[in-house]
Amino acid sequence: MSQTPQSSTQPGVLTGRAKNMALAGLFLANFVSMLAMNVVGTSMPIIIADIGGTQAAFTWVVTATMLASAISTPVWGKLADLTSKKALLQIALIVFILASALAGFAQDPTWLITCRIFQGIGVGGLGALGQIVLAEIVSPLERGKYMGILGAIMAVATVGGPLLGGLLTDTVGWRWNFYVAAPIAIVAIIMLQRTLHLPVRKQKITIDYWGTAFISLGFSSLLIWVTLAGQNFDWWSWETAAMVGGGIAALVIAVFIELKVEEPLIPLTLFLNRTFTMASIASIAVGLAMMGTAVFLGQYMQLARGRSVIESSLLTLPMMAGVLIASTIVGQIITRTGKWKRYLVAGALALIVGMIMMGQLRYDTEYWYVGISMAIMGTGVGMTMQNLVLVVQNTVEPTEMGVASSGVTFFRTIGGTAGISVMGAMLASQVADYIVEGIEKLPLKQRAGAEALAGGQVPKIADLPGPIRDVVESAYGHAIGNIFLVASPIAVVALIAIIFLPNIPLSTKSNAERMAELEAEEAAGGPAAHLQERAADRVMIDPTGPITLPTSHRRGSSETPTA
Repeated sequence: MSQTPQSSTQPGVLTGRAKNMALAGLFLANFVSMLAMNVVGTSMPIIIADIGGTQAAFTWVVTATMLASAISTPVWGKLADLTSKKALLQIALIVFILASALAGFAQDPTWLITCRIFQGIGVGGLGALGQIVLAEIVSPLERGKYMGILGAIMAVATVGGPLLGGLLTDTVGWRWNFYVAAPIAIVAIIMLQRTLHLPVRKQKITIDYWGTAFISLGFSSLLIWVTLAGQNFDWWSWETAAMVGGGIAALVIAVFIELKVEEPLIPLTLFLNRTFTMASIASIAVGLAMMGTAVFLGQYMQLARGRSVIESSLLTLPMMAGVLIASTIVGQIITRTGKWKRYLVAGALALIVGMIMMGQLRYDTEYWYVGISMAIMGTGVGMTMQNLVLVVQNTVEPTEMGVASSGVTFFRTIGGTAGISVMGAMLASQVADYIVEGIEKLPLKQRAGAEALAGGQVPKIADLPGPIRDVVESAYGHAIGNIFLVASPIAVVALIAIIFLPNIPLSTKSNAERMAELEAEEAAGGPAAHLQERAADRVMIDPTGPITLPTSHRRGSSETPTA
């Protein structure tokens, strides 16, 4: 007998074949976005050199996407709590693919950066909505397995994307990097339309325009300052005072706005939840490790080791293998055992070890050492990244699933964006110093060709004379190692935050099931007695828990720590 698409006893809850088909469409949407995002990874040095960009332009091409993604993520998450998650997911996919296609026509860095901003808006939606929709379909206990699959998809796309991009760059040209994902995206949109059927709670939609504006202004000002300071102006300057002071002032105003509006973009009551707060802090470090390595490893392999685009992609396989294996295996274990904290702690330790080892890189470091360092780093990312979202989704009420999930993703993106900006600024400064120092040590007759490095443009290594090439490779190798070493203390912060996460058992109900129960309770006259009983249990079991949450923010919570 065939199974009906929605055979659950609760309306709107997907089960059986319907759930599997919806998950397949969701995974395909995530795959195409990750593929399109990573296909240009190792081709970026060639792209920037071809359109006449500098090291600052290289950093901005990446930072623009991350900044737009970070700022748009909480907006997508809030909208997911208020309207159709399915429609939002499809819109985000369309925005991303259209921006990618337009980027393929770029003639200068400004054009490319502009397109990357719109790509970032789409990425923010896809990253947040993918996890929100997954929470809607699958319970936290079962979700560990699927979070592992999402991590594996990310790893496969991160590995396969640059390989495909390298092949396209070396054959038909780098512009095809931006076109290749469009057919798959069309299939994903159609598949989501046919398979993803989620309940939409009818309610008044109130957009927090002022909160969105001031949060965007505040974080944008601070992140742009981090990118430009030390290169376009001094760290201690009136520009610094204006951008930092203005950014902080905007965020302070945003706090007052969020405390007063009916539907805040980022409800500040979420920070009373210790799980959300600690997971957000840890996600900052995970974002820096994941995005920083993805960006700067490509530069290391091409500019410090003189490898081609395809060779660079192959040489970074250990990093993605670590992510793939760790996320898949740990996800399966979490689903089978219900235990999660020990794996997050182990992942944070792996991040620390990996970043310190990466900090020792030089232009002549043995490849076996580079591979082991990348594998350990990837293992740390695979064990922590998706599972931090999982533990947050397990503790928040069903009506705040979108904003809580996107909140963790937001801080991870902020960490990655700020990290890339700071690391990129340090890299540009140190490379320039090392190159000047190296050229000064060369005999005058070997300095021919040094003028190609003037202006700070990213060089084409193959076009440089031998002695100058050695200087450039040494400079990039040393500088890239330095920036990983400087960033390693952030991983220690992640470990401390993870240690302080409450060890709360994973729920066995999906968000759709919890919402159905909530609506049934409201229809029956409200869950006041049930909430009083749950609050009393929380005080007895965890006296240090967040008991100050207002009733409206405790509804449906499963935050009951293990004894």
